[in-house]
Amino acid sequence: MHTFRRSAALLALSVGTVASLPALAADELHYNQISLRAEVSQEVARDLMIVTLYTEEQNTDPAKLAADVSTTMNKALAQAKQVKNITQRQGSRNSYPIYDTKGQKITGWRERAELRLESSDFAALSKLTGELLTDLKMGGMDFAIATPTRKASEDALLKDAVTAFKARAQLATDALGGKSYKIVNLNLNSNGYPQPYMRAPMMMKAAAMDSAPVTPDVEAGTSQVSMTADGSIEVLMP
Repeated sequence: MHTFRRSAALLALSVGTVASLPALAADELHYNQISLRAEVSQEVARDLMIVTLYTEEQNTDPAKLAADVSTTMNKALAQAKQVKNITQRQGSRNSYPIYDTKGQKITGWRERAELRLESSDFAALSKLTGELLTDLKMGGMDFAIATPTRKASEDALLKDAVTAFKARAQLATDALGGKSYKIVNLNLNSNGYPQPYMRAPMMMKAAAMDSAPVTPDVEAGTSQVSMTADGSIEVLMP
């Protein structure tokens, strides 16, 4: 009986030793591991022009008001469709009541509708914007990086980020006196789609009937696109 208990105890000790081997292997896996981060960036020209135009009217008859706003917007949309390489879409549209001085009785209605235009052809969109300002008002002019341009830039930066990470890994290995290193994990992340460069709403006078439409000045500028490489390496010692 005592012999059986002793054998069971030895068996339990052996199983425990075997079970601890994966834990030891895991500890060895993290031996001489360090975390590194590298970042690269470049200035990319904003090649997408975004113009927001709007009409705002008021009337005591809400049905007449809605019809007038729709007529103005439909005319602008039809005019925009005649110009190539310009994407047009209707933006927000809302109406709200106008109250008397006491704030109790509705005396009329006000409605506002927006038209959003986008194009990489700055000259064409600037010209169209000037023409539309005879009936619409300028809500804002923004500039962004077009999707194909952004993807091309990120592809180039990805290679640069990996190169920068390897250079930093080698520098860390040399500092520790290691003979070489191996990459344990590596994550690549871009800073996303930079937000459009917002210009303040432009207050522009409507062109006179006998003069040419006003054409807005265009200064697109650039945005900084960056790529980071986060990861860890294992330094192999001599």
